[in-house]
Amino acid sequence: MGLLTKQNGSAWPKLVQDFFGTESPFDWDEKFWLPEKGVEIPSTNVIENDKEFKLELSAPGFDKKDFKVEVVDGMLNISAEKEEKKEEKKENYRKKEFSYSSIRRSFSLPENVMDEKIDAKYDNGILNVVLPKKVIESTKPKKAISVG
Repeated sequence: MGLLTKQNGSAWPKLVQDFFGTESPFDWDEKFWLPEKGVEIPSTNVIENDKEFKLELSAPGFDKKDFKVEVVDGMLNISAEKEEKKEEKKENYRKKEFSYSSIRRSFSLPENVMDEKIDAKYDNGILNVVLPKKVIESTKPKKAISVG
């Protein structure tokens, strides 16, 4: 049975983590110091049955075109970005507002996932990702043991 595991979401590069032996070399709240302001980690349900894993990511306010789902080196990377612009013109002033939303989540895939058949659908604020499992057959033949 395989397990999906969350990838380190640290803002610190792996080289820094390896050198200091920790995710953050300093004693402060990384969320406050993240260089990618506005990046959120969405809540995720992981459901497993005999045939597949299912991920349900909470991501309200996005469109399906905003998502990027990819597998790289055994990692399932999910991200979405959305930029909104509002402009208001009045008689003697003009106001422009920009907002930017971004989410990111990564999972380490078990060996029994068929990464070429992963499917993702976005509906009503939930990204549903289905990760089919492949059948892993034992390479060792069965051996009958006689009872004496």
